[in-house]
Amino acid sequence: MSEIPETMQAIDPEGAGGPEVLRLVSRPVPQPGEGEVLIRVAAAGVNRPDVLQRKGGYPPPPGAPSIPGLEIAGSVVALGAGVDQALLGQRVCALLGGGGYAEYATVAAGQCLPVPDGLEMFEAAALPETVFTVWTNLFERAFAAQGDTVLVHGGTSGIGTTAIALGTLFGLTVIVTCGSAAKCQRALELGAAHAINYREEDFVERVRAITSGTGVAAVLDMVGGDYVPRNLQCLAEDGRHVSIAVQRGMEATVPLFDIMRRRLTLTGSTLRPRDAVFKSLVADEIARHVWPHVEAGRLRPVIDQIYPLGEAAAAHARMEAGDHVGKIVLTVG
Repeated sequence: MSEIPETMQAIDPEGAGGPEVLRLVSRPVPQPGEGEVLIRVAAAGVNRPDVLQRKGGYPPPPGAPSIPGLEIAGSVVALGAGVDQALLGQRVCALLGGGGYAEYATVAAGQCLPVPDGLEMFEAAALPETVFTVWTNLFERAFAAQGDTVLVHGGTSGIGTTAIALGTLFGLTVIVTCGSAAKCQRALELGAAHAINYREEDFVERVRAITSGTGVAAVLDMVGGDYVPRNLQCLAEDGRHVSIAVQRGMEATVPLFDIMRRRLTLTGSTLRPRDAVFKSLVADEIARHVWPHVEAGRLRPVIDQIYPLGEAAAAHARMEAGDHVGKIVLTVG
């Protein structure tokens, strides 16, 4: 612990606001509690929940730090009680409840995954949030399995590009929606089977045509609002609809009898508030089923742009502009 300073640089805005509130400040280096590790952060992923938190619309869950940042990569430099000594010095990436926009962060040891040789730290930092989200929602809640056709909105977002990558690896036919012809082309290059420009086409009609009227096995939806009843029209019988965000609204009107008649399932989840036990269980599943693809070089994140920590405001501005394809990452140090 003698090499670890008492203070660190971090992004920890005093109040809600625009990107300009994201300025470097000095904060105490956190101490790892029981079952936790302290990570010297090399890079941190930027995600839409970070933007919502900055605006004051998504406060950290109880016990989480006010510093934003839900995923990091770095080196383990200290251990809390009960943590395997073998972790000390290891390169890891981790899913956090918050605290990633900083030089140091603590996290439950079970939420860490090893960074294999050949994977850069900025790449590793871009994996946990989207991989955990896509795995738990598309593969666990929606039960997507080899041979299924699925619809994913936001095809060039971090979630969308990860869904394309994992879907390809696990034998899914992935249909995505995007907001421009250029983004549709990029999604196809990344492995999507079909890309629908939602500004120019009715995605319900296109999905019906693509599937010859059968519909898709699952919809992964981050839009909400009036998209939900339209998504249900895209589902095949016994189809599953999973909500993971509500960018167009928190409420929807749905046809209950149609849901009953076609035996549809509507579900959803939020990952950030879940406890360390749940996240550690998911990390273990990902280590067994997904991480071999990372280690073999078959799964890599799509990186849009990299900024130094001190330019977090520019990173948030780029995310809010909506022009990015894949992940935005902050490098630390």
